[in-house]
Parts: sequence; structure tokens; C-alpha cells
Amino acid sequence: MTVRDLVALPKGHLHIHLEAAMRPETLAELADVAGVVVPPTTGFAGFAAFAGMYQGLLAVLASPANLERLIDEAVADAARDGVVYIEFGVSPQLYDASFGSAAAALDAHLSAAGAAGARHGVEVALMVTVDRTQSPEEAIALARLAASRADAGVVSLGLANEERGYPAELFEEAFAIARAAGLQSAPHAGELVGAESVRQAVEVLRADRVLHGVRVIEDPELVALVAERGVCLDVCPTSNVLLDVVGELAGHPLPRLLDAGVRCSINADDPILFGPGILEEYTAAREVIGLSDEQLAACAWSSIETTRASAQTKARARAGIDAWIAS
Repeated sequence: MTVRDLVALPKGHLHIHLEAAMRPETLAELADVAGVVVPPTTGFAGFAAFAGMYQGLLAVLASPANLERLIDEAVADAARDGVVYIEFGVSPQLYDASFGSAAAALDAHLSAAGAAGARHGVEVALMVTVDRTQSPEEAIALARLAASRADAGVVSLGLANEERGYPAELFEEAFAIARAAGLQSAPHAGELVGAESVRQAVEVLRADRVLHGVRVIEDPELVALVAERGVCLDVCPTSNVLLDVVGELAGHPLPRLLDAGVRCSINADDPILFGPGILEEYTAAREVIGLSDEQLAACAWSSIETTRASAQTKARARAGIDAWIAS
């Protein structure tokens, strides 16, 4: 039996944090040049240790040239894996010292993203990410910055970091600003906190997409609501296992969510920390989780159709997905 090539399946990558898309060899090289100790990227246990390691990645990105290289290589890697649309989660507020302001940092991200996308034939967009552990006032300022670049490549507002103790309602005003500017609402939820976190994301922040969201499976009524509203869950299977959200990959709730009519995309989250890139995640979804090619194609289409990708990209992806299934 001929097995369909997963590289040939046009796909979007919607849950990918920019810094953690760095190639391991690039990290080692940049750390050596900068004279800093290479941040450890493995061996963590639980979310707190993971968050600390993520911060270490920023140490080698103080140079604007290094940021440009990171973006170019990450887009090249996406193209290699059959990605036609990628939406990087970015935190321009972390680059104030390098660029002089969050606005200047965001503009540098956008410029590099546009150039890399043109070079590698991938549509590249940015999700400006609010840190839950920072103040609502900072979130509002960041939402206004994101809104001001809504026609320049910023397409969504995200919400990341520790869910516990930082409910979505604290960020309601920030997400209202983003939605008014035409940005998608795409918060993390349902990873470290259960289904109630997903409900807050959907009902309070009016999420178009929920990053992770897999613990919605704990509440059948909420599963039905998410399916009815067409909210896409941007699922990261390997991340869920390594951060103890699910026990094992073979028991991941992704098939049950799809069977319940919930739209889902498949994503890598933080490749340099968790290991797999998006192509490996699709392979694991097929070989370990047990998704059929029809289900994989449905996830690929959700990863394009539920976004702010251009009409041209959506049409090209739809034709490519149909051709993949027909092959």
C-alpha cells in the first residue's frame, strides 16, 4: 500500500513560539559567539522548569541580526515540512533593550518575517503574545501595539504562560481592543487548568482559536459549545505529554475531539525544547495517536481555514489538500 507523503500535505503552523523554533545548532553557534553558556533545552520536569529554560533562549537574541537569522531559518524549516502558512507567537516587549522599544522590536519582527516568507514561499504572520503573569495594564498596552500593526502582518493576540492564578477575565479589555482592530483572539487555555479555563477563553475572551484547549474534553457540554462555534483548538501533542497534560501520546484526546466535531490543528509548540517539528507531529498523529489520512487532512484544512491567511493561500491549500486525499 502506498502511504501518502505528509510533506506534500499543505498545512498551517499556528502554535509555534518564535524563540523555540531555533535550530539547536544555531543556538550553539550564537551562544558561542556571544560568549554565553548554551541554555539547556532538555531535562526539564513540569511547566515551571520549562518556562525557565525558555527564558534562556533569549540570551542569544540580543542582536537584531540574530533575530533575522532565527526567523529566516524557522520559515525555511516550515517550508521544508510542507507548511504554507505560519503564525509565530512573538513577544516584542522582551526585546526593548535591543531595539529601543516594543514597537521597534515588533517592526523588526515584521520586516524579517515578510522577507523570509517571500524568500521561502510561505505566508508568515505574527501573533503578539500577552504574558498572563504581567499586569492587565501591560496587556492593554501590548494589545494596542498589536492593533496598530493589524494591516502590517499582525493577525492575532495570544495569551501565554502560567494559567494557574491568572484567569482570562483579567485580560478582557486587552482582547476587546484586539478584536475591535480585526485581530483574532487566540489565548492559551486548557493546558495547566481544566475545562473551565477553555470556557473563560471562549466566553470571556471570545476566542476564535484556543492554543492547546485539550482539557475541554473534561466537559462534554463545553465540547459541544466549542464545536458549535467552530473554535479551533491548536493542539500540540508532544508538548502535552512532556508537560504532563496527558499521560501518553497514544491516549491523546485529539481523536475524540475530532469525532465530536471540534476543529483542531496540529502543531509543535516549542520544537527546540520538545523535539519534534510539525512534520514529526503529523507523523506521530498518524502512527501513534491513530488519525486517518482524512482526519489529518481535516486538521490541515482547519490550520488554514480558521486563520487570517490570505484568500490566495487558502485557495492554494484547499486545492493541495484535496489533491493529497485524491492521490
